[in-house]
Amino acid sequence: MLLDFLQQRNSAPRLDSPAPDAVALQQMIRAATRVPDHAWLRPWRFISVEGDRRKDLGKVFEAALLKREPEAAENVRERARNAPLRAPLILVVVTRISEHPKVPSVEQRKSAACAAYAILLAAEAQGFAGVWRTGDNAYDPDVMAALGLNEDEEIAAFIYLGTRDGRSKAIPELSPEDFHSRW
Repeated sequence: MLLDFLQQRNSAPRLDSPAPDAVALQQMIRAATRVPDHAWLRPWRFISVEGDRRKDLGKVFEAALLKREPEAAENVRERARNAPLRAPLILVVVTRISEHPKVPSVEQRKSAACAAYAILLAAEAQGFAGVWRTGDNAYDPDVMAALGLNEDEEIAAFIYLGTRDGRSKAIPELSPEDFHSRW
């Protein structure tokens, strides 16, 4: 049942091959394009990073780290270099901010966030798994430039995608009453 699927989804921080193929990725992006989008601005786009390009992204992450923290220890540098290797495919969700009289930038960012979540749901629906990551690299101008972002763009998420490695982690079931009230 669809509600069971939605209520049981959780992130998979450990991912392995295979990654979603081109057809599966196209289905994920198709789902992402159906999120709320005021005035049809389409304030999102997606960049795939896979294969050896993940190593290149790791070098970008390390260079950005060293610019932020010139004295970073070798183990921290290695973690930055290897971060993109934690999944066989990374989908960078990019927010494209447009000037609009009725759609403020915050709503455009929310639409991109919805697109990122739709990617995760569509991955799970096809038997894959993923995890949404941000951190310093998502906000670093050098990382954005290396990925070819324009001045009016920013990173909403790095969605790490692949096949779940191991069992799904147990997460507590939350009671809707704890998060809902009536006015």
